[in-house]
Amino acid sequence: MIQQTIKTRVVGIGLSIDETAYAIVDVRGNIIAKKEFPTTKFQNVNDFVTYLSEQIVVMIEEYGGYGSIRSVGISAPSGNFMTRCIENSPNLPWKGQIPLAAMLQDRLGLAVALGNDAHVRALGEYVFGSAHGMKDFIVVNLGHGVGSCIFTKGKAHLGSEGFAGEIGHSCIEHGGRLCGCGNRGCLEAYVGSKGIVQTALELMESDSRPSVMRERKDALTPRIIAGLCDEGDELAIEVFRRTGYMLGIGLANYASILNPEGIILAGGISRAGNWLTEAVNESFEEHVFHNVKGKVKLVISTLDQAERDVLGASALAWDVKEYSLFV
Repeated sequence: MIQQTIKTRVVGIGLSIDETAYAIVDVRGNIIAKKEFPTTKFQNVNDFVTYLSEQIVVMIEEYGGYGSIRSVGISAPSGNFMTRCIENSPNLPWKGQIPLAAMLQDRLGLAVALGNDAHVRALGEYVFGSAHGMKDFIVVNLGHGVGSCIFTKGKAHLGSEGFAGEIGHSCIEHGGRLCGCGNRGCLEAYVGSKGIVQTALELMESDSRPSVMRERKDALTPRIIAGLCDEGDELAIEVFRRTGYMLGIGLANYASILNPEGIILAGGISRAGNWLTEAVNESFEEHVFHNVKGKVKLVISTLDQAERDVLGASALAWDVKEYSLFV
């Protein structure tokens, strides 16, 4: 049978703890339309799926109709590509195993693929971003949580159960801070957003030097701390030095095991600039296996943060088998 038309668009969904973005993306990666809403409005996942589905349908009907849409891709924290579920997310309000892809597929009548946010961002980097020309690389996302995805020979390595790449929950300090996953000493507890704030609070307790952080103690965020670094605040600078040191150890362990061409840092915390990256690079080179030293590129993602998740999710959508109830 000769197919008369080919669908040239997909829907990409970027679900984060704070915000959910959704967009129609064409085959060349052009974003046709994009909107977002607060994820935090929905403590019940069924209400979230209902609202998201309704908004996607409105957008599809406004921009070309169902006949142009091939499939849907979702980026989600703790997402599992193999099971198509969000599994035991420590940071989302929906606990347990959430069959999000199946729930959306039932509502939308389109094929839906779901991936871990780090997996999806790595796809975005490979197709649209800083990983052009690389076959063996790692993307590490630094935000509320710390996730990563490993690419080998141009393919994502997901592991036997779909959980490969959980660098945020590798132990960096025995008996250290309690992590949201329930273990102690996880990398995420030191270089995720809550961990950075905790470092600041601990430093203010132990160091008497003046700092504007003391005046903003109850509302600190990594972005505020990075801004104070730019103003010369010595304690704020020390916060990111310590954060970079711990992250450098974690990345050095990763690189020593996997020997990648490059490690791409993405996410809001990666935007702290030299206050973070200089400490990361110094610690990385100090701790990495000597045969790898000087041979791994540490790169900050160049993808627009407002677009990266929907672009990565769109790349995921093209890989799922086409299915539609409508056309």
